[in-house]
Amino acid sequence: MQSMDVFVLRQNLFCNSIQNTNTMAGSIDAYSPAEVTEFVARAGVVKGNMRLDKVFLSAVSAGSLLALACGTTMSTNSSPWFQDNAPGLIRTISALVFPYGLTLIILTGADLCTGSFMFTTVSALQRQLSWYRMLLHWFITFWGNLCGSLFVVAIIFGYGDVFSADPFKSAVISFATKKQVTPDFHNIFLRGIGCNWLVCLACFLGLQGRDMASKIIGIWLPIYAFVSLGFDHVVANMTFIPMAIWLDAPGISVGLYIWKGIIPTLLGNIVGGGLFVGTYYWYMYLLKGDPITIIGLRKGKNDEIPEGTVTPRKEDIEAQAGVSPGDSKLA
Repeated sequence: MQSMDVFVLRQNLFCNSIQNTNTMAGSIDAYSPAEVTEFVARAGVVKGNMRLDKVFLSAVSAGSLLALACGTTMSTNSSPWFQDNAPGLIRTISALVFPYGLTLIILTGADLCTGSFMFTTVSALQRQLSWYRMLLHWFITFWGNLCGSLFVVAIIFGYGDVFSADPFKSAVISFATKKQVTPDFHNIFLRGIGCNWLVCLACFLGLQGRDMASKIIGIWLPIYAFVSLGFDHVVANMTFIPMAIWLDAPGISVGLYIWKGIIPTLLGNIVGGGLFVGTYYWYMYLLKGDPITIIGLRKGKNDEIPEGTVTPRKEDIEAQAGVSPGDSKLA
C-alpha cells in the first residue's frame, strides 16, 4: 500500500512538472508587435527633436562603430583558400561576426540614418513629428555616419596599416570591386531595399525583447541575414568602398562611389526601412487603431503582471521613449 502511495505521488509530481514546462514554453516575455510599433513612434519623436549637435555626434559614433564591424568582416574574408573553394562558407562566417556593430549601436543609443528611416517615418505618419524634422534628422545622421566611417577608415585603418598588406589588401579590393564595379545601378538599389528591410527589423526586434540577451539575439539574426545575402547598406559602404579607394583599388573612384555606392543604396535603404518596415507596421497597428496599452513591463519572480496601462520603470528605456516627464502612464 505504501509503495502505491509513493507511485501516485511521483506520478503527480511528474504531471505537475510537465504542466509547468508547458506554461513556461507558452509564455513569451516580450512586447507585442503593436506595442513595439508604438515604441518606435515615440522613439522617433525623441530622436527627431534631439539637439542637432547631439544628433550629429550620435551619428558619428554610430558610423565609427559600424566601420569597426566592417573591418572585422573584411579581415574575416581575407582567406584565399576559402574564397576559391568555399565562398559561401566564408561569407556565412563573416555574416556571423558582423552584427556586433549594430548591436553596439542600438544598445548605446547611437543613430544610424538607416534606422532613422524607420523611426522618424512612423512618428511623422502618426503626426507626432513634422516632415521637416524627419528629413532634417535623415540629413544630419547621414553626414554624421559618413564622418565617423571616414575617420575610422583614414585614421584607424589607413594610417594604422590594418589592411595595407596581403592577403588583407587583396580581399578589401576584391570585395569593393564586386560591390561597385560588377553590379548595375538597379541591382544595388534592389539590394539596398532588402538590406534595410532586415536592418530595421533588427531594430524592431531589439525593442521587442525585454532583457539584454533577447535584444542581442533579436538584433543579431536579421543582420546576419542581410550580410549573408550580400545586400548593400549605405553606411557599411562608407567603409568598404573608401577603404578600397585608400588602397588604390583599380577602377574605383570617388565619382563611382557616389554614383553606385551612395545614391542607389541610399534610395533602396529609404524604401526598405521607411516603406517596407516603418509604413507597413504603422498601417497595421497604429492607423486609426485603438490607443496602445502596454501590459506588464519588467517583473520580478514574485511580481504579478498588472492589468491595464502601467507606468514604465526607469530601466525600461524603450518604454520611456516619447513620454514627457509629466506623464504618469504609458498610454
